[in-house]
Amino acid sequence: MSLEDSLHGAYGVAPLSVQEAPALRPLSLRRNFAWTLVGSGVYAASQWGMMIVLAKLGSADIVGRFALGLALGAPVVMFTNLQLRAVQATDARHEYAFGDYLSLRLIMSAVAFGVIAALAVLGGYRAEVARVIVIVGLAKCVESISDVIYGLWQKQERLDLIAISQMLKGPASLVALWVVMRATGSLVWATLGLLAVWTGLLFTYDAFNARRILRLLSWREGKVREARPRLPMLRQLAWLAAPLGVVGLLDSLNYNVPRYFLQHSLGEAALGHFAALASLLMAGNMVVMPLAQSAAPRLARHYVSDLAAFTRLVWNLIKFALVIGGVGLLVSLIFGRQLLTILYKADYAAHAEVLAWVMAGAGIGYLAKFLVCAMTAARRFRAQAPLYALATLACALVSYATIPGWGLVGAAWGTGAAALVLALGAAGITLQAVRQRARQEELETTPPERP
Repeated sequence: MSLEDSLHGAYGVAPLSVQEAPALRPLSLRRNFAWTLVGSGVYAASQWGMMIVLAKLGSADIVGRFALGLALGAPVVMFTNLQLRAVQATDARHEYAFGDYLSLRLIMSAVAFGVIAALAVLGGYRAEVARVIVIVGLAKCVESISDVIYGLWQKQERLDLIAISQMLKGPASLVALWVVMRATGSLVWATLGLLAVWTGLLFTYDAFNARRILRLLSWREGKVREARPRLPMLRQLAWLAAPLGVVGLLDSLNYNVPRYFLQHSLGEAALGHFAALASLLMAGNMVVMPLAQSAAPRLARHYVSDLAAFTRLVWNLIKFALVIGGVGLLVSLIFGRQLLTILYKADYAAHAEVLAWVMAGAGIGYLAKFLVCAMTAARRFRAQAPLYALATLACALVSYATIPGWGLVGAAWGTGAAALVLALGAAGITLQAVRQRARQEELETTPPERP
C-alpha cells in the first residue's frame, strides 16, 4: 500500500470514541512554542552536528561536496514544494482538503527529483559528486512529503507531533552519518544512510500520526470526508501556491547563490569553510523558526478577526528577532575564534571575521522571517515573488562583485544584502496589508446612510 493510499484510507472510518477527541484539542501558543523550540532545536543541532562530523572525519572538500549537493537540490525542492505547508497551516477557511495538499506534493516531488537528477548528470560533475547530488536530492524529496504532513499538524496547532518527529529524525540522522562515515569514509554511503533514516521515519511515525489526525477530524466533523484528491481543486491549489513556489526558489537562491560563486571562483574547500561557518546561524534558527511556525496559524486568525492582536503579535516578533540577532553577533565578535577551533579545526578559526559578518546578516534574516510569516498569514502571496526576486538580484550582484576579491567575506555580504532587501520589503507589504484590512473593517462596521 502506498503512502497516499495509507493516508487517504483513513477517510470514512467508523466514529471514534469520545476519549480520543482531546487529541485534536489545540495547544496554547506557549506550549506549541515550547514543543517546537525543543524539536527544532534538537533537529538543528543535529544538522549542525552533521557538519561537525564531516569536518572532523573528512576534509573541507568533503564538506564542500555535501554543501554543493544541498545547494543544487534545495532550490529545486523549495520551488516544487510551493510552500504548501504554510498555505495549509493558514487555510483558516478550510478551502482545501488534506488529500489535495498531499497529492500535489507527491506530484511535485517526483518532478523535483527528475530535475535534480538531470542537473547531476548534465552538470559535468565527477561521478562521486553527481551521486551525492542525486542522493541528497532524493532525501530532500522524501523530507518534503513529511513536511506536508507537518502542515496538517500545524493547522490543528499540534506542533508537539512535529517536534517529536524532528527529535527522532535529527539524532538518528546524525548517528547514521557518523557511523557510516567513520566506517567507510565515503560521503556517498553516508548520504545513503541519511536517506534511509528519513524514509523510514516517513513511513512509520509520520504516516501513522497523519492517519490518526485524519480519523479524528472525520469523527469531529461527523461526516465522511472526500476520499480522493479532486483534480479541479489540485489545479486551483497549484495556481494559488505557485507564487509561493517561486518565493521558495528565490529564498533558497538567496541562501545558495553565494555558494555557487564560491565554488566556481575558489573551489570546494572554500565552499566547505563557508558552509561550516554559516551552519552556526542554526543556533538562532532553533528559536526563530519554532516561534514563527507556532505563531503562523494565530496570526492568520487574528488578521481575519482581531487586527489589533495581529499588530501586537507582529511587533513582539520583531523585538524578539532584534534581541536574538544582537546576541548572536555579540557572541561571534567575542568568542568567534575559540568557537570555530573547538567545533571544527584550526583552519576554520582563521575565518573568525567572516563569522561576524555571517551573524550580522543572520540577525537581519531573523527579522525578515517573522515579517514574511506575517505576510503569509495575511495571504499576501503574490506580492512575495517580486520581493524575493529583488532580494535574489541584490544577493547575486553583491556576490558577483565581492567574492572574487573578498572571498568568504563577500559571500557573507551577499547573503546579508538579500536579507536586508527582504526585511525592508516585507515590512512595507505587511504595513500595507494592515492598513487595507483596517479600511475593510471600518467599512463593515459603518452603518449605511439613510436616504
